[in-house]
Order: sequence, then C-alpha cells, then structure tokens
Amino acid sequence: MTIYDFTVKDAQGNDVSLNDYKNKVLLIVNTATGCGFTPQYEGLQDLYEKYQSQGLEILDFPCNQFGNQAPGTEEEIVDFCQSRYGVTFRQFAKISVNGDDEHPLYTYLKSQKGGFLGSKIKWNFTKFLVDRDGNVVERFASTVTPESIENKIKELL
Repeated sequence: MTIYDFTVKDAQGNDVSLNDYKNKVLLIVNTATGCGFTPQYEGLQDLYEKYQSQGLEILDFPCNQFGNQAPGTEEEIVDFCQSRYGVTFRQFAKISVNGDDEHPLYTYLKSQKGGFLGSKIKWNFTKFLVDRDGNVVERFASTVTPESIENKIKELL
C-alpha cells in the first residue's frame, strides 16, 4: 500500500484519488479554523504560492477532534480560509485523525511516521511531508511553523 492508493473527499464531497498527486511533493495537514495555530494558514498559503509551480501541493484536512475547533461545515471552513487567509490550495472534507472513526489515510501516515510522542495525532496542524515518490519523509508537530520547514520542502522539489 502507498499513499497513492487512498481516495479522499474534497470539501464539495467529490472523491479525489491521491494518485492524482503522483510526482508532487505533498504537505498534508489536519487543520482547524478556531485554533491558536490557525494563523499557520498564512504560512501554508505563502509556501503554496512560492512552490506550487515547482510541484508542491498542500492538502488541507479540517478536523474537529481537538477542542471542537473546526465546528463549521466544509463550506463555512472554505469560506473562512479563503476570506481570512486567501487560501487557494486544496481543501478536503472534515475527517477524524485518531480513534475508531479515523480516516485510513491518517492510519497510513501515522504508520509511516509515528512521531516522537507515538503515533497518535496530538493536535491541529500536525504536518506530514511526502516526497515525489510517495514516501512519507517527515512529520512535524503543530508548533512547527510552515516557514520553518521551507528548506525541507525545497530539498524535495
């Protein structure tokens, strides 16, 4: 199994095969609109604007599992992100990243890079960096800003 075997729902409820992202560098992030880390959307958008033409894709998965910080509908979340942070990268349907309802994509990501605190996602804005071959190369905690991983992204591009 590889990351390209997964299908996810976009914010409009359409199926999206991650196979569509072959040969791209991916930054996969579980997000929330009412979190102390929500301003990281600005840094994510900056990275996307700088490197999208070179093959970077940011995949945004809203998650309401941490402090009920993403309570809105997908439409409300997209509207918030576009109006507040100018987000133009792909946003997906809300998912669970831990527990009985966790999305299989996150089961896979965590199996590849468990993190220093174990495999459980600890909070919003945990980031997984995936190379052009679909290898999950690094996991970053919520406190790690998008700007601080720019060089790692550039290395993969």
